[in-house]
Amino acid sequence: MASSLRTLLPRSTRHVGASALRTSSRCHLPQQQKRLQSTTLAAPDALDPKLTSIDLSGLSITQTTTPKSITPNEELVFGRTFTDHMMSIEWTAQGGWLPPRITPYQNLSLDPATCVFHYGFEAFEGMKAYKDRQGNIRLFRPDKNMQRMNRSAARIALPTFDGKKMIELITQFVKMEERFIPSKRGYSLYIRPTIIGTQRTLGVGPPGSALVYVIASPVGPYYPTGFKAISLEATTYAVRAWPGGVGNSKLGANYAPCIVPQMQAAARGMHQNLWLFTEIDPATGEKEDFITEVGTMNLFVALQNKNGQKELLTAPLDGTILEGVTRDSVLALARERMVPQGWQVNERKCTMRELSEAAAEGRLLEVFGAGTAAVVSPIRNISYRDQMIDCGLSPGKEVGPVTLQMKDWIEGIQYGEEEHPWSITI
Repeated sequence: MASSLRTLLPRSTRHVGASALRTSSRCHLPQQQKRLQSTTLAAPDALDPKLTSIDLSGLSITQTTTPKSITPNEELVFGRTFTDHMMSIEWTAQGGWLPPRITPYQNLSLDPATCVFHYGFEAFEGMKAYKDRQGNIRLFRPDKNMQRMNRSAARIALPTFDGKKMIELITQFVKMEERFIPSKRGYSLYIRPTIIGTQRTLGVGPPGSALVYVIASPVGPYYPTGFKAISLEATTYAVRAWPGGVGNSKLGANYAPCIVPQMQAAARGMHQNLWLFTEIDPATGEKEDFITEVGTMNLFVALQNKNGQKELLTAPLDGTILEGVTRDSVLALARERMVPQGWQVNERKCTMRELSEAAAEGRLLEVFGAGTAAVVSPIRNISYRDQMIDCGLSPGKEVGPVTLQMKDWIEGIQYGEEEHPWSITI
């Protein structure tokens, strides 16, 4: 019994006596923490200023003595080439965030009993740095990435952090790696912040120590030879996420289980999975396959509804959908620039039945994925229950006008061709 109780204690009480445990009752938590617990799933100490603050004055920098050569743009493969340095910052339940470090890129040294290996205490982000025409370095909406990383970390009892301070650290790191940022539109420096639980224990409980580290990789266009529309398999035999789960968190645990279905779809000649969730439609009382995401991207559908109105829609943030930064950007730009042109822009549930009917009646205009790596990814067709749904692309075309326009709008902001508050010069 004592052993079981010990693994479930809050991390702040792991190494203290019984008297301290008695004073850690929820009734003594600050009011702000009580509000957090009542509205979100997070560890009780998630908002403790002592444990979330970062002291930038303690940053130490060690320059590499063996700088790497720059890989030519045409030879870049996504996620294969890495820069000279990495940024890291450790955390303990007793001291909070320790002084951050920028060091030469190197292996991590972790005990075989480290909790990340056994219980999946890991979350990450994907963001990019760009070079504009004047040679300035730009980040695209880094505040959104840090907000989501904090939400993901809190969901699995990892510590949260001051997002503004973390952006300052990432900015310092990116400036050091400036020579790796390609100076060409379509190319960028992919940045991967990661947080892991590092406590050495086989007990199941909130980690008493953690590590954030940031690495970076120069990357080229997702489609180096231009847009290539892809084919999807609407997956009915596996589920990516479900209500009350962690589909809205960017956890490594959400990605590995999707690989086998993707391989099976590829064996049938399809490029990616369209993830569905089957539930009772309150409007009809019947089981329906609702569209959620595509591969590792959010999905958008452009169609003409039965009233003749053009509509751009995507699944709502109901807990099963990742709150994508590109998704949010597409929605904001569409509401600002497409609504005045007569479009409706909606976050609502869409069934495969609705999609199939729109295609059969010639009302399905375009379908595309949206994410950091590709910005947008056009979709040609979807295999669903022994039928092939045509997604509206004209013969010989790889991309539709809505998808292409959204790509141009977002990339124009990312590369500073359009001045916009989302693009931050560092």
